[in-house]
Amino acid sequence: MDNAAYLDVALRLANADLTEVDGLREALYEEPWWADRVDENDLRALRAVADGLRRVLADAVGADREGVTRDANALLAAHPLRPQLSSGHDEKENWHVHVADPGQPPATEVAAAAAWGVAQGIVHYGLERWGRCAAEDCGKFFLDTSTNRAKRFCSARCANRVHVAAFRSRRRD
Repeated sequence: MDNAAYLDVALRLANADLTEVDGLREALYEEPWWADRVDENDLRALRAVADGLRRVLADAVGADREGVTRDANALLAAHPLRPQLSSGHDEKENWHVHVADPGQPPATEVAAAAAWGVAQGIVHYGLERWGRCAAEDCGKFFLDTSTNRAKRFCSARCANRVHVAAFRSRRRD
């Protein structure tokens, strides 16, 4: 199991636009084995998971230990790991562990991976490194792994947008 990858899935799912299947596919772009198979049923199932992830992340940003514990445990209980050993999906030996039965709908494995990923992220990083983008029109969650713990934006794109707007505003004044 790759906990860092599962944490990334959790963050992408929490920040995704899940109004349509294409938004879910975009969130799962790094996992084509899920993205290529998702459908409306997976989308409906993963909306609730994304809501739960956002609750956990909001608790973490607010340093709410009780909330993180409660909401993360609710996700883990609703989407438990069901590890399955696999020798690979082609002729090469590619031993790995799935967090749920890969024969089930993608939402089953994505939900378990995201729940596990956010829980392991809390264990590994504590509550001090979680943030929410400072761009007024964004609000995406992120994990600050910078050395000085000074990250304020979810991406360079948001940071650049805010800084350029501030620069233009100063020049107008």
